[in-house]
Amino acid sequence: MKKILLLGSGELGKEFVIAAKRAGVYVVACDRYNDAPAMQVADEREVFSMLDGDALDAVVKKHQPDIIVPEIEAIRTERLFAFEEQGIQVVPSARAVNYTMNRKAIRDLASKELGLRTAKYFYAKTFAEMQEASREIGFPCVVKPLMSSSGHGQSTVTRPEDLEKAFNDAMEGSRGDVKEVIIEEFIHFESEFTLLTVTQKDGLTLFCPPIGHVQKGGDYRESWQPYAISEEGLKQAQMMAEKVTAALTGAGIWGVEFFLTKEGEVIFSELSPRPHDTGMVTLGHTTNLSEFELHLRAVLGLPIAGIHLEHAGASAVVLSPVESDKPLEYNLVDALKEDHTRIRIFGKPEAHVGRRMGVVLCYGEVDADINALRDKAKRLADTIL
Repeated sequence: MKKILLLGSGELGKEFVIAAKRAGVYVVACDRYNDAPAMQVADEREVFSMLDGDALDAVVKKHQPDIIVPEIEAIRTERLFAFEEQGIQVVPSARAVNYTMNRKAIRDLASKELGLRTAKYFYAKTFAEMQEASREIGFPCVVKPLMSSSGHGQSTVTRPEDLEKAFNDAMEGSRGDVKEVIIEEFIHFESEFTLLTVTQKDGLTLFCPPIGHVQKGGDYRESWQPYAISEEGLKQAQMMAEKVTAALTGAGIWGVEFFLTKEGEVIFSELSPRPHDTGMVTLGHTTNLSEFELHLRAVLGLPIAGIHLEHAGASAVVLSPVESDKPLEYNLVDALKEDHTRIRIFGKPEAHVGRRMGVVLCYGEVDADINALRDKAKRLADTIL
């Protein structure tokens, strides 16, 4: 029986563990707080800061995993190279996780080394540096921490007098010990989409049908599949996704994000070397295999005979309206009165205002009205809390 050490145990990790358990894999779930979602379905748990390299070494030595699967960015990633040298598989690879844990490395790789079209950008460690960069980029502009998760610390700045607040928010929203921000050109895009890309140990790179999504403050709020895009635009996105994942190396699923402009130009935004929050729509039976099942197969080197669109679907997040140090009570009755609806409650032990606590999934035939499905998912999500 293979043993996986999961670093980060949020809602995406939980669904991955469920997929792993169905395949007979032993999973040790790790996070900085107890009773995190993935811990609730794993075989064992470890509670520690994964930014503590010595603690991470100790956990790896204790459990002797075959595979290490990072689910978050806040990890002492340089230790992953040593684990690979010891013969432990790191997903998708230590190189990929190290590159993508902060936006600086991945943006430079995409733009400068691979020549992909990205937004114009600068880095800043001080407010003075950010002011200077803003004069080059102009307004509006987007300010983000170099290392963060779920959009924390990200903001769009429309005027110079708001720069200082954006800088402070980005610094406060930083995960780990990287205190630097990226300030980038605001792309006047028509929409955003995710291309879930599967790299295999022995096999071709595969793509899921594209997923449209809406973010607020850099955080996912809704997604839908399929996303309408021209054949040429999709080819551009697939080319860029294959190019950047090949450069980063390894096997697993990647969430590669793009902007689509009104002129039809596809612009690379960023990527995550793991299941993507917008890909939770695949839990609504949109594809024959969910993103978590695809990730597991790629990680274990199991065959993926094909990826097929079986339904059109939409997802909408359930946000907490309150602060609570106890699990919330959920109303599932109203949403489940409507057919072709699924609900996933994440099981987070505490709630904060605006925290993602679950997701509603609605689906229909392949040619169903996507906008109607989106409206249905959002309407039902509002009934849960």
